[in-house]
Amino acid sequence: MSRPQIDRDRLATALEHANLPTLLLVLAQVTGDATWLEDPYRPTPPEGMDDHDHGGFAPEVQAEIRARALEILVDLPSGAGDDLDVDRLPAMLSASYGGERVRDDYAPLLGEELGIRERWVDVPTPDGVEPPRVAIIGGGLSGLCQAIHLQRAGVPYVVLEKNHDVGGTWFENTYPGCGVDSPTHLYAFSFEQRPSWSKYFAKQEELHAYYRGVAERHGVLDHFRFGHEVTAARWDDERSLWVLDVVADGHEEVVEAPVVVSAVGLLNRPAIPAIDGLDDFDGPVVHTAEWPEGLDVTGKRVAVVGTGASAMQLVPALAGVAERVTVHQRSPQWSVPYPTYGREVPDEVRFLMEHVPYYLGWYRLRLMWKMGDRLHPLLQIDPEYAHPDRAINRGNDALRGFLERFIRHELREHPELVDDALPTYPVYGKRLLMDNGWFRTIRRDDVDLVTGPIERVEAGGVRTADGTLHEADVVVLATGFQSLRVLGPMEIVGRSGTRLRETWGEDDARAYLGIAIRDLPNFFCLYGPNTNTGHSGTVVLGVELQVRYVMQLIAAMVEGGIESVEVTEEAHDAYNAELDAALDRTIWTHPGMTTYYRNSRGRIVVNSPWKYLDYWRHTREPDLAAYEVRERGASPVTTPA
Repeated sequence: MSRPQIDRDRLATALEHANLPTLLLVLAQVTGDATWLEDPYRPTPPEGMDDHDHGGFAPEVQAEIRARALEILVDLPSGAGDDLDVDRLPAMLSASYGGERVRDDYAPLLGEELGIRERWVDVPTPDGVEPPRVAIIGGGLSGLCQAIHLQRAGVPYVVLEKNHDVGGTWFENTYPGCGVDSPTHLYAFSFEQRPSWSKYFAKQEELHAYYRGVAERHGVLDHFRFGHEVTAARWDDERSLWVLDVVADGHEEVVEAPVVVSAVGLLNRPAIPAIDGLDDFDGPVVHTAEWPEGLDVTGKRVAVVGTGASAMQLVPALAGVAERVTVHQRSPQWSVPYPTYGREVPDEVRFLMEHVPYYLGWYRLRLMWKMGDRLHPLLQIDPEYAHPDRAINRGNDALRGFLERFIRHELREHPELVDDALPTYPVYGKRLLMDNGWFRTIRRDDVDLVTGPIERVEAGGVRTADGTLHEADVVVLATGFQSLRVLGPMEIVGRSGTRLRETWGEDDARAYLGIAIRDLPNFFCLYGPNTNTGHSGTVVLGVELQVRYVMQLIAAMVEGGIESVEVTEEAHDAYNAELDAALDRTIWTHPGMTTYYRNSRGRIVVNSPWKYLDYWRHTREPDLAAYEVRERGASPVTTPA
């Protein structure tokens, strides 16, 4: 029996655009023949950040691979490749990278990302026991992921979302040029991979449409309460449930649920800089995260404050539309040239992803490796490295050299810009950005890069400390988010009656696994403290691991007759000691820069020091010995170790 036959002519045309390392992985899987990843079909190691489509093969070998693939794939037997052994995945992935080592213990994680193993968790109901109702705060990608898993498991839930649609970040942020700076195929859920992305790095509209479509396909929208913002949450210990104060389109409500999942993330409240005179400006002052509908900057003078990720996208989008763009830079940013950034995915490639079995999965898995754990060593401090002012280890310094050469080449006809555009701190000290034509943009005649500090904003523009008034009609604050004020501005009161803000302060959030918080029974965070992937990749994988962990805790509560779970002080403190020790070995402790990753005392609050594999192990299965548990109808007890 065969699968539906693929149109031969269309397949032949599409194969001319195939990524050959990905195609060889497909052939090895569907034929069961490992020689497809051996010489003469073993790709060379990739160079740079492109997809290495040609695999380093000579033209005649490329033609042979495509010709043989056409004959194999056009009439593929049903079930071919379905029995792939997960244990083979590291060796296969390694071969597709020219023999770059992928350790055997990655096999289960790779299997989950490829879709061979699932992350769904069943929640049984013994003796008719009902699962606890869950209140999810936030309907962005993490809240949506949690809702889908609860829906599938039959757990009652409600999603409280302050906006009037799903999508979170990708609903709220609509500034010109807004999009992902991670490859789009990694930004889709592993259980909802999408073959039809129009761009390799999608823009906001397409991302929002994807998440809206996912919500519709999984039938979760009836559980969303849009226009509902949670302002406070307090634990009622007598009833073992959370009481949430909610502002719903101007009126107040109370929502009660035994379990709360915070899906508000780390990057959801705009950071407004303390610049004197913002209220005195005659024109609009807007934050990139709150771009007003209908704002037209055509022919206007625009001042952009900031040079981070949003400015990297915004400024090139404004240049040539506005009369003049003045960029006020506090410090320059490292950015990497990524060949597919800005490119559309060819129709032929989308055809392969939709019609060739396993092609999309393998393409995505190779991206996960390229953008993930293989980069982790670049962030680790070598205390013996001879040039700690410029780099933290040899590989980090080599990357710096590559990026510095790129910047100098981009500005070769404008050497006066090099000193202002070239960072002095090591690569990855701040978030490494994807170049969006930034250096080509700042060399334009209608774009000014201003590096002097801002003194104040006046009615007619921005005045810098040297006394210069930079005239403007619009001021745009590309100044990021209140990433250190985790769970703000909600007031959260725990079992002891203590406010969480009293424990954390304004900028020192801590949690066990980034998920469970002391004194907050049955309260779990998605994309919480120290869960941002610092070495690139995507937030989606981490969120999926966190959602599975929460689902396993809920299942354990139902099966074990448990009313509440609260992380113990010992488990919480031991994990955070291990976390801080690992963070101390990373680039983000380097004194050469300021970063939103760390707080006023130098502690890193946002980023995770772990590899994907490390965090997968931490969250693979909850250890109830790390929790105080309260059985139904009983006083709190501690589960013995």
